[in-house]
Amino acid sequence: MTMEGLQSVPDVGVAAWIAPRLGGPVGSVGFVVPRGYPAYARVLHPVQAGQGVGVTTWARVCAATGRVPHALMQWLRITRPVRGAGLPTAGDGRWSEVDVEPGNLEQGSLRALLDVLAASTRGQDCLHALWDGYGWAAMIGRSTAPAPVLDEALAAPRVTLPGRDYLLFGGRLHAALHIGDQVTDGWVLPQSPNLLWPADRSWCLATEVDFDSTLVGGQPGLVAAVLAHPGLEAWPVTEDDDLSALGDRVNS
Repeated sequence: MTMEGLQSVPDVGVAAWIAPRLGGPVGSVGFVVPRGYPAYARVLHPVQAGQGVGVTTWARVCAATGRVPHALMQWLRITRPVRGAGLPTAGDGRWSEVDVEPGNLEQGSLRALLDVLAASTRGQDCLHALWDGYGWAAMIGRSTAPAPVLDEALAAPRVTLPGRDYLLFGGRLHAALHIGDQVTDGWVLPQSPNLLWPADRSWCLATEVDFDSTLVGGQPGLVAAVLAHPGLEAWPVTEDDDLSALGDRVNS
């Protein structure tokens, strides 16, 4: 595993503010990213399309399948074509040539999002929390990071939140781009942080392991910049919005 630019943070008390601000039904925005921010954005994970399929956004998937793009659309719903769409489908009825990756924001989109967040971070160090269920303990022997970083993180207390435990690291904002599984010397599988926030807590990013989108809570100006970035497909949401499989009531 590679953790370039990050160090283990043994004092998980710096994350104690998060749990009291999580709430609402499982699958809601405020169950994943802390409540109390004045604005929120949902950043959709990029579409992975088969060769020759010219679809790059969820909106274009909707155009092809006859579904309706909206802030709470769910991938499992919009990829089920309406009758007569003429698209190849898998056994579950979904368009078989497109997919998205849950729990991980692709590097290009992550970089674009970090660039937007940088203006509000103002050079502060950030806290990077990673779910401890990725099997990293078995990866220590092939890590390119100094062994103490991972040894200390695995030995340290976990950040415990509803349903998930996390390893905690500290470092600069863009160090989030250097997290991943070092499969071989020249092959890294990137993994975006599941939680990320600056020291002053002015914003917070959350990527739930089972979600196909990344959430950002912060000030209205920051969220507006996320929504306006041409490299991101993002929608405004509220802390009570339902992003569970049942949340898409338009594309039923």
